Amino acid sequence: MAASRGPCFAPPPTRLDAAGSYARGVAAGRYMAAFRAYSEKYPFRLRSETPEIAIELSLQPYRAYGVDATIMFSDILTPLPALGVEFDVVPGKGPVIASPLRDAAAVAAVVATPLEPSTKLPFVGETLRALRRELETQPTAVMGFVGAPFTLAAYAVEGRADKHLKATKGMMASADGRAILHGLLAKLATSIGEYAVHQVDAGAHAVQLFDSWAHHLSPADYRVWALPYARTVAAAVRAAHPGVPVFFFANGSAGKLEDIAAALGNVVDVVSLDWGVGMAAGRERLGRDIVAQGNSDPMVLYTGDDVAVRAEVDATCAAAGRGHILNLGHGVMQGTPESAVGVYCDAARAFQYAERGL
Repeated sequence: MAASRGPCFAPPPTRLDAAGSYARGVAAGRYMAAFRAYSEKYPFRLRSETPEIAIELSLQPYRAYGVDATIMFSDILTPLPALGVEFDVVPGKGPVIASPLRDAAAVAAVVATPLEPSTKLPFVGETLRALRRELETQPTAVMGFVGAPFTLAAYAVEGRADKHLKATKGMMASADGRAILHGLLAKLATSIGEYAVHQVDAGAHAVQLFDSWAHHLSPADYRVWALPYARTVAAAVRAAHPGVPVFFFANGSAGKLEDIAAALGNVVDVVSLDWGVGMAAGRERLGRDIVAQGNSDPMVLYTGDDVAVRAEVDATCAAAGRGHILNLGHGVMQGTPESAVGVYCDAARAFQYAERGL
């Protein structure tokens, strides 16, 4: 994560401060050779559910780039097995759920299953506690994250990534299906709220909600099927830990920003923007009370052109002004040169708001 120092937070982040003077640097994962050395040797769930490995993979970006936030290595689907929904990550296919949730009985079984993260997902707390100890004296925050209820529900219903969400939207089209889907979403919202609070209890300085499949819904459907349940998650963190920053990212949110601000503005601190919306316009549409994060196009880094990378940092920070967290508009693409990530971070640290009259 590339953070604007001051506009973001200095760990431990007890508040969001818009008075910073320079931007700060990003990121995590699959583009790193050190990371791939593990992924080529161990399957995904073994890596994410073995604290020693998850801790190492979490720390790699901080060691390499000195980023402002160190993100726990995990997955948005990690809590699903605790609810009785098993998944595997198949190389070349992504997550696969062998028994999708498509009828009332299957959803009722999930609804009746308590999450109990401390006992069913002990590796998450162990990983976060270790990261907090390891980084306690370092200038980086420990970030947790969760999947937003709609995205998790869609995965559970489809059983895999599906660009049309045929099964999920089929449920949305009938009265019986709508009732089943709302029941699943309500359960996930409560459970994921509990899971997010558990991450903070275990040591996360902040948490982010990822609604990776938001782009599949129209703004009208997003208001019905996603935002109320995302609000439940964020509100749970706010109630349990009022001083902990809550971040929210919805993929493909350009047509939904006003709705996101209206529904979540008083329970989230930061809204991440992808590159489908101009940063300046996105900030105005969200309102200045919400800190914006983003929104560099990750393909600029993928090209490996240092001049283009620096220009992207400069343009994004200048358009955003203070009270902004510099980051990509989505994750670093696999195959991105590690040197380009370093250039991005260095350019972020070098950006001076005062010199630009911001």
